Amino acid sequence: MKGKRILISGGMLAVVAITLLTVHSCKKSKSYIYETSKVTKGSIVNTVTASGTIEAITSVIVGTQVSGIVEKLHVDFNTQVKKGQVLAELDKTALKSSVQQSLATLENARAEMEYQASNYERSKALYEKNLIAQADHDQARYNYEKSKATLKNSQAQYDKALVQLGYATIYSPIDGVVMNRAVDEGQTVAASFNTPEIFTIAQDLTQMQVEADIDESDIGMISKGQRVEFDVDAFPDEKFAGTVEQIRLSPVNTSGVVTYTVIINAPNPDKKLLPGMTANIVIYVEEIKDVLTVPYKAVKFTPEADYLARLGREMASARDKNGATGGAGIPGGTGRLAGGMSGPGSGTGAGSGMRGISGGQLPEGFTPPEGFEMPTMVWVKDEKGIHPVRVELGSNDGDNAEVKAGLKEGAEVVTRMTLATANEKKEQEMASNPFMPAPPGRRNTRSTSSASGTNSSARN
Repeated sequence: MKGKRILISGGMLAVVAITLLTVHSCKKSKSYIYETSKVTKGSIVNTVTASGTIEAITSVIVGTQVSGIVEKLHVDFNTQVKKGQVLAELDKTALKSSVQQSLATLENARAEMEYQASNYERSKALYEKNLIAQADHDQARYNYEKSKATLKNSQAQYDKALVQLGYATIYSPIDGVVMNRAVDEGQTVAASFNTPEIFTIAQDLTQMQVEADIDESDIGMISKGQRVEFDVDAFPDEKFAGTVEQIRLSPVNTSGVVTYTVIINAPNPDKKLLPGMTANIVIYVEEIKDVLTVPYKAVKFTPEADYLARLGREMASARDKNGATGGAGIPGGTGRLAGGMSGPGSGTGAGSGMRGISGGQLPEGFTPPEGFEMPTMVWVKDEKGIHPVRVELGSNDGDNAEVKAGLKEGAEVVTRMTLATANEKKEQEMASNPFMPAPPGRRNTRSTSSASGTNSSARN
């Protein structure tokens, strides 16, 4: 009887001990909640934004080379004009007088030249017969040559007066539309020091251009032919298309900020775009379509230090059991970090040596050999838990990165992990208990993991 009591007491002590150990272990174990995203096909798009001014591709400022009063205007704002069409006329009274004066001077010079020519011919004949002195002959020839020069000068003055008279009638230099009229009838224009502006004519408003100011930090990504989208305040819900036509090399320094002017052609068949409008521009400097993409948060994700430490101990334990470094250690892995990097070398606190394997940082105490490049890792979640996978990435747009190798479409990558709350632990235990039915109206949306493995918890 005494031995039986001892046996019962021993069994009860064992049960109590096992219970205490289990409770202690449960207190120490931590559960995690993972936020994941699937690897999907998508596009990587990088853009440069800027603002610019819409202008006509060709616009001509029409002025006058002579001074006078504007006598007649033949066109107004928005008038369609043809090349050679009369736009305006200045008062020609003074100019016609100058022409008449120049003509009179010309006729006088011509008469003088004819007289001196006859005189020279007579002098020449007499000089050949030795009837006059050499000095008289030379004087006659001098007067004749001088009269010819005077005639040429008078002819030039007369031609100039005719040209000035022609300038009083202003013609359109191109086909286009009058964008601006700067004078009114009766107004006096003076062309003494500069050419007064009379009209501004745009050649073709169905083809416009945007002069965009691109910051010096972005100009290196801009190249000719890139696709452009822009909008204007007048049509906020409409997108206009264009392409980069020219990158001007001349810098523009405004208050210490250096920008470069980029010319973007902008078809305008409906003539909705008007000169002077401000355009909000998006230049597509890189477009990669229909490729596998992974959220960039997954590339930067690194598990919690406690989880890495536990993972390192499991790897070390697996190596001790198998007696080699090739034993299975990472849940869902192979005992070596995906991509060929070995795990920690000791079983105590080994997790600290694994930090950074997904974030692009070298493990503590690891001295890379010459030419070594830290592999890019992401953490993939499957039915066995989460484990790192080496990937080869291409371009990224800050939100997503192009996956060239290492992942397949549909794979779940971890973007964030947090400690589970008490309620979430309870839901996890209920979900893992086969005898406890799941509450109605709930569905699995997040997954939790503890030291004993990975389970799904039911959450709204």
